[in-house]
Amino acid sequence: QVQLVESGGGLVQAGASLRLSCAASGLTFTSYAMGWFRQTPGKEREFLAAISWSGRNTYYTDSVKGRFTISGDNAKNTVYLQMNSLKPEDTAIYYCAADARLRLDTNVDNYDYWGQGTQVTVSS
Repeated sequence: QVQLVESGGGLVQAGASLRLSCAASGLTFTSYAMGWFRQTPGKEREFLAAISWSGRNTYYTDSVKGRFTISGDNAKNTVYLQMNSLKPEDTAIYYCAADARLRLDTNVDNYDYWGQGTQVTVSS
């Protein structure tokens, strides 16, 4: 049974940093590319960043480039999202996902497994 469990969310002030973690179990970590998404009420889930299983390749959406960093630890089956200079508009539920196609995919429909999400709230 595949499980992705996010953690690290919380309430912070604008300008602060958070590091989200996504622990994967039940899958061979090196057989998947991993992605981070976020969603706010009434909006579609938004792609943020993706990383290849080797960690050598990453891809970011423009809105977070330079502020967010995705990384992975294959030994721990965990992927991270370091978020710096947080803004109130970053407030959302953040999800990690696994893509068996091993592509750095921005399309939410192409991901095979999802975590339950972790809430990030940034106050002004």
